[in-house]
Amino acid sequence: MSIRVLIADDQELVRTGFRMILSTANDIEVQDEASNGLEAVSLARSLTPDVILMDVRMPELDGISATREIVAHGGANGPKVVMLTTFDLDEYVYDALRAGASGFLLKDLPAAQLLAGVRTAAAGETLLAPVITRRLIEEFITPPAEPPPGLDELTPRELEVLRYVARGLSNAEIADELIIGEATVKTHVTRMLMKLNLRDRVQAVVLAYEAGIATPARRSHIRE
Repeated sequence: MSIRVLIADDQELVRTGFRMILSTANDIEVQDEASNGLEAVSLARSLTPDVILMDVRMPELDGISATREIVAHGGANGPKVVMLTTFDLDEYVYDALRAGASGFLLKDLPAAQLLAGVRTAAAGETLLAPVITRRLIEEFITPPAEPPPGLDELTPRELEVLRYVARGLSNAEIADELIIGEATVKTHVTRMLMKLNLRDRVQAVVLAYEAGIATPARRSHIRE
């Protein structure tokens, strides 16, 4: 089945360019386009896309507020929202991740990376541009006063998996690091997300840094 995509951006040229790139892939279908946040929320509910490419700054309703509404309505099985930004360090992107976005991409990325990003988001994998994630987290992270609920319920192995997830590793890569089966890693990730009441892996990344489980000051914790 094709990955259904909704493009939300107030610039027609950007929407047209993204549509042209995505239309070259046999496994991706562009369902529609939205020119503002309100349209994006409405189309997300009526079309139920798999992935939404969402501009951060839009009229009527900004991308963060639109993401928050879409995630709240869709729940765990709702669309994966990928934020689009022209800046390599954007406070709004961090706010969007906390609102439930599944990752972010720069608007000027190569076509192949856009296609790969859509597929990655649809598969539920982490979609964070490593080159700017470290700077983003270092700049805007605010550790909570208390440990996140459910953190003390994680087993040592689940906590270890969380650290690898925070570094951006896929299930296959984690399996190689821990010398265990990929299916076992998937089970650990599922249980970890459930115990922490998180929607997806990206939310786990944010929590890991906020809780101090991963440390942004150490470059080894985010792959370049």
